[in-house]
Amino acid sequence: MHTQLTKIVATIGPATNSLEMIRALANAGVNVFRLNFSHGDYKTHQDTYNYIRSVAKENNTHYSILADMQGPKLRVADFKDGKVSLKVGQSFTLDMKDELGDEKRVSLFHPEIYRVVKKGMILLLNDGLIRLKVKSFGKDYINTTVVVGGELSNHKGVNVPDVVLPISALTEKDKNDLNFALKLGVDWICLSFVQKPEDVEQARSIIKDKAKIIVKIEKPTALNHLDKIIDLTDAVMVARGDLGVECPLETVPSLQRNIVLACRETGKPVIVATQMLESMIKSPTPTRAEVSDVATAVYEGADCVMLSAETAVGAHPIEAVEMMHKIIMSTQQDDAYQAYLDASSQISNDKTISSAITSSMRQMVKSLEHPDCVITFSVSGKTALRAAKERLGIPILNLTISEKVANQMALVWGVRSIVTESLKELIWAPSLALKLAKEIKMAKIGDEVIISAGIPFGTKGSTNIIHIAKVE
Repeated sequence: MHTQLTKIVATIGPATNSLEMIRALANAGVNVFRLNFSHGDYKTHQDTYNYIRSVAKENNTHYSILADMQGPKLRVADFKDGKVSLKVGQSFTLDMKDELGDEKRVSLFHPEIYRVVKKGMILLLNDGLIRLKVKSFGKDYINTTVVVGGELSNHKGVNVPDVVLPISALTEKDKNDLNFALKLGVDWICLSFVQKPEDVEQARSIIKDKAKIIVKIEKPTALNHLDKIIDLTDAVMVARGDLGVECPLETVPSLQRNIVLACRETGKPVIVATQMLESMIKSPTPTRAEVSDVATAVYEGADCVMLSAETAVGAHPIEAVEMMHKIIMSTQQDDAYQAYLDASSQISNDKTISSAITSSMRQMVKSLEHPDCVITFSVSGKTALRAAKERLGIPILNLTISEKVANQMALVWGVRSIVTESLKELIWAPSLALKLAKEIKMAKIGDEVIISAGIPFGTKGSTNIIHIAKVE
C-alpha cells in the first residue's frame, strides 16, 4: 500500500507562511492547510491562501484550505504585578470591578458566567491547571476557594464545565473573519465553542453552500447532542486540548474513539487534533508515546490527523510532517490495519440505492484478488464520501467537474480528485476513468479497478451503478 490514505492537516503560522515552506509542506505529505484566525492578520491569510493555490497548480493536485474561527474566549483581566500565586484553601474572588487584580481577586468581564454559576461548581483557569470551587455568588461577583493552586497571570482562560453558557459560538470578530474567509474562497470553515445544534444552524445560515462546515468537539455540553451535531455538520474535529481541560483526562481516549466511530458510521469526515507531535515544536524527533498516539488515530480510521504549533511556530515543521507521513504509512502496512477498520465498520441504516451500491464495494474488494483503486464519478462529492466511508484500504480517485468539490475532497480519507471538463459531455465513461487513473499512476496495465457513478451523470445523489474494469 503506497498511497497515504489518512490525510495530514498542517497549521500555517510564522514558521511556515511563505511560498517555499508551503511547497515543502505539500511535498512532505500535507493535504489540508489550516489558517488559524486566532492569530495573524487578513493580509497574511490572503498571502497564505494564494501560496497554497499556487503550489496546488504546480503539483497538479488539490489541497483543502481550512479557516478556523477563534470563537468566544473567556479570560481573566490583568493583575497589578502581571501574575499571582494562588494557594490551596485560600479565598479568591472573580468580579466585574474595573481594577487590577491581586492575590485576593481579579476582574472577569463575562456576565454570561455570572448568570449560570452555582454553589459548589468548579471553575477551571489556565487550561485547567487551577481549580476554584464556588462558595457564593451574585450578579457581579463569584467567591471561590482554591482547590488546586498555582500561578495565574494576565488574560489566562476560564472554563466552566458541564453548563451551557448563554453565548453564541460566533463572536463579532468571528463573523468578520468568516465573511473574509468566504470571500477568500476557503473550502472548510471550522467552528469553535459549539455547545448545541443551534450553534451549527446559525453558522450554516451565514455560510450556506459557500464552504463546508467542521465542528470542533471541545465542550462536554456538545457531547450531549453529538448525534444531532454530526447530522447538521459536514465534518468533525476532535479538539482534544480543550476537551481534556473540561473532561477528566483519562476519558479523552474513549471520547476520541467514540466520536471517530460516530462520524464513520454516518460517513462524515473526522479530524483528530491537538498535541499529536507536540515535542517536535522544539525537538527534531517525537516521543514514542506521540508516535503511538498518531498511529492509534490511524487505526481508528480517522480521515485526518492534525499538526498545530508543530508547523505553525515549531522549529522543525517539515520534519514533523515527514514523521507523521511515516507513521501513517507504517500503520497502513500493518497486516492488522484493515482488520481493525473492518471490525469497527458499521452496517449502514441508509436503505437508498446509492448506499447499497457503495456498501457492495466491500464485498467486491474481498472477492477480487488485488483491486488497486476505486474510481468515482461525483458531481457533489457524495459518491466519493460514500466510498471513503467503507474504508476499503485502497485509494479512491474522484472524477468531478467542480474545482470546489475537488478541493473539499482533499480532506477525505483516501480520496484524490481530478477535475475534467470531458465529463460535461459524457453520461458513462469508464474508458476515460481508466485513462486518467493511468496518467496519475493510481493504476497500471493489468490492474483491476472498481468504478462507481450515477446515470444519468450530473444528477446529484444518484449513485446507481458499479462496474469492475481491467486496465489495458
